[in-house]
Amino acid sequence: MTKELSHPVFAAIYDPATWLAERTILRPHREYLAQDLDGRVLDLGTGTGAMFPFFAEEAASNQAIEFYAIDPDPHMRKRARSRTEKLDLDVEIRSARAESLPYPSDSFDVVIASMVFCTIPDVETAIGEVVRVLKPGGEFRFLEHVAADGWQSRLQKAIAPVWRRIAGGCHLTRRTPTVFVQPRSLDVIEITRLRTGIPPVRPFVRGRLRHRRSFQNHRQDLQK
Repeated sequence: MTKELSHPVFAAIYDPATWLAERTILRPHREYLAQDLDGRVLDLGTGTGAMFPFFAEEAASNQAIEFYAIDPDPHMRKRARSRTEKLDLDVEIRSARAESLPYPSDSFDVVIASMVFCTIPDVETAIGEVVRVLKPGGEFRFLEHVAADGWQSRLQKAIAPVWRRIAGGCHLTRRTPTVFVQPRSLDVIEITRLRTGIPPVRPFVRGRLRHRRSFQNHRQDLQK
């Protein structure tokens, strides 16, 4: 059995540490991720539930949306559940890792990942799970910080080992979107590199991909 992740200190300081960034730098990008949601929505690696206020705004105009969320850390889930109570938002929150989602294939209309793939150990397996649980025509929406260039790249590489220990396993030097576009079953709607962020967490990339084929097609692609 895989040991459950546990970062109590990181969970406790996460919201205070990101309070200003959430209300300024990140707000328009979270609004982008939550825009025009419909059907069944999965928040992948929900953390303390930073997306929940934006889900609540969408739910106010569309009560048919069903929200689901996973996170492997019990301290994060506890804070996320507390946020649902404050917002009066119905979200089914489960303990799970992105590499092994506890849902049937073709379960969701939208899967959202906001600053989570930096902490996932096996990114390729996780994106395979995203493809599996998305319905044909469903969307994968993401906002991720990625490796920088120039002096910022050198800074990221220098502090990366310490950063992983103090920031819940966060990797500063990943180029995650290159993995997102590998499955042939995901069509790119848009991908935008953003100059936003504060070093060493800069730059960001956000985007939307659409699932156009079955998971069986995806498995065949990987075997080629």
